[in-house]
Amino acid sequence: MHITRFAEAPEYQAPNHFDMRCVYLQGRTAGPSVQLWLGVSTIEPGGHTGLDPSPMEKHYVVLEGELTLVAELEGHTESAVLGLHDSARFAPGEKRQLRNHTDQPAKVLLAMPLAPPAAG
Repeated sequence: MHITRFAEAPEYQAPNHFDMRCVYLQGRTAGPSVQLWLGVSTIEPGGHTGLDPSPMEKHYVVLEGELTLVAELEGHTESAVLGLHDSARFAPGEKRQLRNHTDQPAKVLLAMPLAPPAAG
C-alpha cells in the first residue's frame, strides 16, 4: 500500500494550464504505479486549460464546484457543464479544454495512463 496525504501531494506544472494548481495523488512523483496516475487540479475562477490534444485517454471527475468542458475531435466541437461528481472521458487525440466560468474555485480528479496506447 502507498498513501499520499493530500496536504503533502507533490505539485506539478502542466503546459497550457492557467490559474490552476495541480498535484499528483498517485503515480509520477507521488509514488509507484504500473499503469496509471491520479491527480487533482484546483481551477480558480477564470482558470482554464488550452484546447489541446493528448495521446492519452483522460478521465475527469468534478470533486467541487462546476466546470465547462470542451471537446473537439475531427472538426466536431461540443461542450458540457459538469457539477459535483459528474465525470467525462476524453479519447486519445481528442482536443480537450477545462474552463471555470464561475466565481468559485473548482476541483477535478484526473486519472490517466502513464503511457499512450501501443500502436497497432
